[in-house]
Amino acid sequence: MPHRDQRSPSGETISAPASLLAVSSPNSGLTGRIHSVETCGSVDGPGLRFVVFMQGCPLRCLYCHNPDCRDVTGGQVTTVEALIAEIQRYRSYMQASGGGVTVSGGEPLLQPEFVAELMRQCQALGIHTALDTSGFSDLTSAQRVLQYTDLVLLDIKSYDPKRFIQVTQVSREPTLCLARYLHQIGKPTWIRFVLVPGLTDDVENVAALAQFVAHLTNIERVEVLPFHQMGAYKWEELGYDYLLKETQPPSPELVERVRLQFREYGVSVR
Repeated sequence: MPHRDQRSPSGETISAPASLLAVSSPNSGLTGRIHSVETCGSVDGPGLRFVVFMQGCPLRCLYCHNPDCRDVTGGQVTTVEALIAEIQRYRSYMQASGGGVTVSGGEPLLQPEFVAELMRQCQALGIHTALDTSGFSDLTSAQRVLQYTDLVLLDIKSYDPKRFIQVTQVSREPTLCLARYLHQIGKPTWIRFVLVPGLTDDVENVAALAQFVAHLTNIERVEVLPFHQMGAYKWEELGYDYLLKETQPPSPELVERVRLQFREYGVSVR
């Protein structure tokens, strides 16, 4: 079920028209819009990763640390071939560390043709591929990318449906649908959960998510990611109203309580 025309409760359009999701040029092949790259990332999958941050996102997460990735017409246009040439410069680091390439964002599944081709070429070179996604996509678009994906990093912002909308301004259903599909096809997956005091830390919310994840046999681990303020300056620079400016990072005790809740359901947690 497509979600490309969804609007936020405030009426803001929050996803791209299909014509912007991928474009092709007869001279340079398939092109897409990226925000930036990180050449030696260490937190977006196993080993050292070459991370490609795609431009455009349909979510409006209250704690987003990359709000400059929202605009589908922003960033820079590049080709798959140009990225592959740069990626190959770092192959020795990736191979030595058991790393690879992670495509993040923004939301990579807004540009499925481009991301699928990038991952296809990476796999052809023997490079491990990971997809960091919110799961907010139609399944057909996701399937194009998943056939060339070795590992999925699936962000589940909340399990409670009302809280999910509060955090992201979109429905949780596409994300849960993708989670179930990944279970169905046995795709190795890490679940990522951002812990925000007073927003996502409710005991019942965490327990419900842990119970949901425990029934998915493809989940290798859950990553509990403590909220931080490192992206707050970007909101100010962009003129956005940052509602979490007074929110503090979770205490070590709160982080451990949430991790323990997942472990109680037999889920491996980092």
